[in-house]
This record gives sequence, C-alpha cells and structure tokens, in this order.
Amino acid sequence: MPETDRLTGLEETLTHQAAALEDLSEIVRAQADRIDRLERLVQQLRERAALAEAEGGVVIGHEKPPHY
Repeated sequence: MPETDRLTGLEETLTHQAAALEDLSEIVRAQADRIDRLERLVQQLRERAALAEAEGGVVIGHEKPPHY
C-alpha cells in the first residue's frame, strides 16, 4: 500500500473518530443536564414529603392501601 493511501486512510479514521467523539460528548452533556434536573426534582419531593410529615400529614408510601 502506498504511503499516501495509508496516510489518507489514517486521516479518514481520525475524522470519523473526531465526529464520534463530538457526538458522544453531546450525549454525555445532555445526560448530565438531565441528571441535574432529576436530582433537583428528587430534592423538591423530599422537601415536600418532610413538610407534609412535619405538618402531621401522611408520609408518602406509609398510607394503608384501600383494601384495608
């Protein structure tokens, strides 16, 4: 295989890998954003549950099912 063909092949591989890396970076960023939103939501739900419990309400998950 001539040297120029080898070099061209390596350049093509590098270009494809760079594009794949960019795609994966975007996916990781989107997942990190989603995790941040979910963590905030979980924190809000914990605060609401703690407030309901402090006010004497039924703690979510501890109420009896309707068939009791």
